[in-house]
Amino acid sequence: MVTSLRQPRVVIIGAGIAGISAAHTFRQAGLSDVVICEKGTDVGGVWHWNRYPGLTCDVPSQLYQFGFAPKADWSHVWASGEEIRLYHRDVVERCGLDGWLRLGTEVTDAVYDEESATWTLTTAAGETLLADFVVCATGVLHHPHVPDIDGLDSFAGPVVHTARWDPELETGGSRVAVIGSGSTGVQIVSALQPEASRVLHFTRSPQWILWAPMGVRQPELFTALLRRMPGLQRGLYAAALWASGILADVVLKPTWRRRAVQAYARSSLRRQVRDPRLREQLTPDYEPLCKRQVVSSTYYRAITAPNAELVTGPIIEVTPTGIRTGDGVHHEVDVIVLATGFRAHEYMRPMRITGRDGLSLDEAWATGPRAYRMTAIPGFPNLFTVLGPNSPTGSISLQYSAELTSRYVAQWIERWIRGQFDAVEVTDQATEEFAGAVREAMGPTVWNTGCTSWYQTAGGEIDLWPFDRKRMEEMLNRPDGRDFQMMRVDSGGP
Repeated sequence: MVTSLRQPRVVIIGAGIAGISAAHTFRQAGLSDVVICEKGTDVGGVWHWNRYPGLTCDVPSQLYQFGFAPKADWSHVWASGEEIRLYHRDVVERCGLDGWLRLGTEVTDAVYDEESATWTLTTAAGETLLADFVVCATGVLHHPHVPDIDGLDSFAGPVVHTARWDPELETGGSRVAVIGSGSTGVQIVSALQPEASRVLHFTRSPQWILWAPMGVRQPELFTALLRRMPGLQRGLYAAALWASGILADVVLKPTWRRRAVQAYARSSLRRQVRDPRLREQLTPDYEPLCKRQVVSSTYYRAITAPNAELVTGPIIEVTPTGIRTGDGVHHEVDVIVLATGFRAHEYMRPMRITGRDGLSLDEAWATGPRAYRMTAIPGFPNLFTVLGPNSPTGSISLQYSAELTSRYVAQWIERWIRGQFDAVEVTDQATEEFAGAVREAMGPTVWNTGCTSWYQTAGGEIDLWPFDRKRMEEMLNRPDGRDFQMMRVDSGGP
């Protein structure tokens, strides 16, 4: 527990997985002057904004939770989006974070003042907040990507993005076009196909799909055991984290495990799609696991149903009544669903962040987002990110990553409390060394085997964590002062 006459003012931007982790960690560290700014109407981040039919997490529930807030009574082995959303609300209340939370508060500007070593933040409502530390917990998947398709605005029926689903939308008995072939597209085609008169799935390129029994309920006896034996649940969580190391081995190195999983993906397609022509259309031209892996137990059944059609030709235009593809065919539809994902590398933007010497975040990230060990950005003192650049892992629990990072940031704040500095900033050299290590480690990963995916930035870098969990723990265990400049406002120097 930290006690000091100097109590830092901390602003956390975002109340998703990253923001909740940071807030809980700071409360445990004894911080009291903390504000969580969340632009949405509730907590949960991506699980608040996404509410489309069929939304299901593709990570098992017993791993997809905070280590500090275990939940024994998940209804399914793979939880629904609604259950995860309610879990996040429950965690905030359980951990006493509601008093720090300011919903409907969008931060539009953050400006650093070198003379006082403080940040001034401005909200969309025109309010200003002062902070000694800013923690950006804005996440990755929160800016919906709307494709630039000629005529999209002319369509006479409903057009809805899955991340902004209209709960009043009725698709039963309608001809529905789904554009996008990632996890979201697969889930929503599976959910809408049984009731729609017709579902057309427009895909630029097919995805490898691993079959898994996504609808399996968590056994009641198992739930009862976890409730009665908290130690069992802690052990189960630890075991799940350990098991994720096997997945890390799969994606990070070309081992027999990777070949086995890839063989399973190919067999999932062969066994479930008997039509040779459709199977060929559904066969990607890249290695399984190269893109964000899709997991489903229902998609192949849905797309082979009589009322479903896979459309692989390029979309030329949208008309008031349908979609025209490159082969000249006009597909009449009543509803268009955009399962086209997110602008994944925006992070804090469009927020305007101005650091030391007037440096803007857009200028700092002109060639792509970069951060030292996912946490700090040169030119932006006393500002940290949780689940920032390189934080998507593909093999490590996001909650675990967020908790590790939050504890790392808390250590810097504790050093400030002890009077070791007024401002701390990571060096360019340390940031470049980390970026170089990432590029080198990315070489043998499956994400670097030749596909195009949302993992890639505009500059061609793969924005993922290419190391295992042990390396992450080593990097975030304790701050290395050699990689930072620590400054005092009275002397203006290190």
